[in-house]
Amino acid sequence: MIITSERISLKHLLTVEALSDQEVMGLIHRAQEFKQGGTWQPEKKQYFATNLFFENSTRTHKSFDVAEKKLGIEVIEFEESMSSVKKGETLYDTVLTMSAIGVDVAVIRHGEENYYDELIQSKTIQCSIINGGDGSGQHPTQCLLDLMTIYEEFKYFEGLKIAIVGDITHSRVAKSNMQMLKRLGATIFFSGPEEWYDKQFEAYGHYMPLDEVVETVDVMMLLRVQHERHDGSEIFSKEEYHQEYGLTVERAKRLQKHAVIMHPAPVNRDVELADSLVEGIQSRIIQQMSNGVYMRMAILEAVLHGKA
Repeated sequence: MIITSERISLKHLLTVEALSDQEVMGLIHRAQEFKQGGTWQPEKKQYFATNLFFENSTRTHKSFDVAEKKLGIEVIEFEESMSSVKKGETLYDTVLTMSAIGVDVAVIRHGEENYYDELIQSKTIQCSIINGGDGSGQHPTQCLLDLMTIYEEFKYFEGLKIAIVGDITHSRVAKSNMQMLKRLGATIFFSGPEEWYDKQFEAYGHYMPLDEVVETVDVMMLLRVQHERHDGSEIFSKEEYHQEYGLTVERAKRLQKHAVIMHPAPVNRDVELADSLVEGIQSRIIQQMSNGVYMRMAILEAVLHGKA
């Protein structure tokens, strides 16, 4: 059955809290439409997009590439190593150039939190901005594809018990998900190393040891250890982390039968998650990656619809 949804219009997509519940659900339903074979009827003949990734990425970058191509959007290639960034060009001037040559939307991942503030305040830059991740700030497109995956599984959010486990302080995925899941009525539990947890997250849920929470949750959402955002000193070996804070095979046996395992990937196998569980029957990690294309199609459509 094809789901019908009212078209969403967005000027930019920067953070999840800027979205209304109606916009969130509209994007989920539209992504489901695309997944079921829905098509896009653009307001004008040709649109241009560019993907400006200043941090490494496989899933986000390449799923935007695929989403853009599925929609028939012309992609203006960008490689930082081959660009004027190597001559000292700033992010602002890179985006200013893309806007000036006719790019309609720029998908940006950058190491600086809130990098987009200067861009959206500009009276000269006309292209729309989609935040593909800002430092340890937010990752709204990952959050939305995670919401889509959860909604496909349960058909609701109210009352779901969701554990977010791991390197929470450094995770933009965790910050986006805790905000939106709490707002949609889910009960959030946090777990992982207490060194990587901050009391500010108590506004969204509360901390519990993993062995106390594993049997009660509907969704076990694991996070990658963000090695690149630490100071270089490792306080755990891979084996220690896996045994203390990872979803081991033994812990996974204690999950409820209906519970699902999620991870934004890349997965450090046998660290956050036992290797045999990554593609196991309760895992939805592959589904998350597939849903990323359809959700990003819905986001691109909404932003370009907002420019019409």
